[in-house]
Amino acid sequence: MKYVVEIKIPNSSTILLELDDEYSPKTVNEFLKKLPFTVDLNVWGDEIYTSKSPISQSEENAKSPVQLNDVAFWPTGKAICLFYGPTPISKPGEIIPASPVNVIGKIISPNKSILNDVDSKRATFSLKS
Repeated sequence: MKYVVEIKIPNSSTILLELDDEYSPKTVNEFLKKLPFTVDLNVWGDEIYTSKSPISQSEENAKSPVQLNDVAFWPTGKAICLFYGPTPISKPGEIIPASPVNVIGKIISPNKSILNDVDSKRATFSLKS
C-alpha cells in the first residue's frame, strides 16, 4: 500500500513523501505507527537525513546504491534519509548512502532547491489527511 506523509518545516516548505510498503513492509509499518514525530534535519551532499528517529528496524532488504528521490530508513543511525542526488561518497552516476538503507518510498515534492533551507532545522513528520 501507499501512504502520503508530509514533513512540515517551520518558516520553510513542506516536503511530501509517498511511502510504499512493497520493499520494506516492517519498516514502513513501524514508521506509520510512530507518526507524528519531530526530528532535526541535516544535509550531507544532496541528501537530507534526520537526527535519531523513533523507528528501530534492522536491515530489511537494505540496499546501496539508491535511486534519485528515494526515501529510506538508515538502520545504523536510526535516521530517515531523502536522496535528492549524490552524497559526498557517491561515484559518478550513483547515489551511495553511508551504509545500506531500507528504501521506504519516494519524494514527491519539492525539488532539491530545499536543501539550502533545511540544514539544522526541526521538522515534524505526519500522515497527510
